[in-house]
Amino acid sequence: MSETQVMVRYMVHDVQEAVDWYVGNFGFSVVLASPAFGAVERGPLRLLLSGRMSSAGRPMPDGREPEPGGWNRFQFIVEEIGPEVERLRARGVKFRNEIVTGPGGSQILAEDPSGNVVEVFQPAPIAAFQSAR
Repeated sequence: MSETQVMVRYMVHDVQEAVDWYVGNFGFSVVLASPAFGAVERGPLRLLLSGRMSSAGRPMPDGREPEPGGWNRFQFIVEEIGPEVERLRARGVKFRNEIVTGPGGSQILAEDPSGNVVEVFQPAPIAAFQSAR
């Protein structure tokens, strides 16, 4: 593990499917892939992929069960969002929305096979962002 590493955990329905999705679509490298738990990384980000059989999948004391999906996400920064979205769509990646643009840049929300979100983000040029404030 590198010194400056960030770890994010996602609950997933199928660990191997999730590992393959992140490796194939976003260029992550496999750290570990087992039926209960997987880990992939790219640069300083290590993504922990926990299935129902992992310790993270155990029910809470109040009976709630961890599940995939939700709205928390990490940003995958790109230089040109249009061609990146076309590439991902050609690979069968599903999106929750279309590209939206605001003062900070353009974004679209991709879903992994379990419904977890990855934000594909193209930052606005700094001059445009500063003039919008």
